[in-house]
Amino acid sequence: MKYTTASFTAAMSNMLPAFAFLMAWFFRLERLSIRSKHSQAKILGTLVTIGGAMIMTLGKGPVLDLPWTKSASAHVDLDGVAQKPIEGALMITAGCFCWASFIILQAITLKSYPAELTLTALICMTGTFQGAVFAFAMERSNSAAWSIQFDVRLLAIVYSGLICSGVGYYVQGVVMQIKGPVFLTAFNPLHMVLVAILGSFILHEILCLGRVIGALVIVLGLYLVLWGKSKDQVAAGSSEKQETSNPQIANTSLADESAETAASSYVVVDVIKTKVRPAEV
Repeated sequence: MKYTTASFTAAMSNMLPAFAFLMAWFFRLERLSIRSKHSQAKILGTLVTIGGAMIMTLGKGPVLDLPWTKSASAHVDLDGVAQKPIEGALMITAGCFCWASFIILQAITLKSYPAELTLTALICMTGTFQGAVFAFAMERSNSAAWSIQFDVRLLAIVYSGLICSGVGYYVQGVVMQIKGPVFLTAFNPLHMVLVAILGSFILHEILCLGRVIGALVIVLGLYLVLWGKSKDQVAAGSSEKQETSNPQIANTSLADESAETAASSYVVVDVIKTKVRPAEV
């Protein structure tokens, strides 16, 4: 976000469903048939998502003069950090790939270990250990980075730990077991809308027409993926109904055959006992 802006970071993060879809297909967590329309919609949506991300990276266009951004300059320049959109886009892409790998790994783990709350606790404990080691390696000579003050930084840390990590991992685990990883990541554009609105009002970020068009293209591609995923679920549900109905028919026919066999196996034997009298002399 130092190299770009908050809304640009949120929009570029919408490449997450594309990475998740490709990795889910590679690990056979997602069904894909080239001849079906819903699979074609998912493939087209993935390509459109990547194209929209490229538009947001390279396209600028005219600046949108919003009334609440005219009196303020870009907040990034106030910190003395120059914007580097290409480097920022590459870093966000690498982050999306790592995040998609984590979601796919969580989906695979939940198949053999279906305990969302316990898995969330293990994830948070592992993340705490890794984050502490990484922070000590990066900030070992900066004692001010370890100071705790009752300000907005502490609020951001507590909110990120409790809501984003604790509640977020548990909810995404429950949704992943029911709908799958592609359905979970398809709702990623909602945070782009919220960040763009809040960034424009609170941070006074300047929006360009190219980024708005790229964001709309990204949303279009993502909901093509969502539409294809919904059709997959309908097809899977109908096939499951057929599979459940066929065993009933087979069991009925087997029952009829066994009844006929049982009826034909009964043999009535009538035994007449006769008494033999001795012959008269």
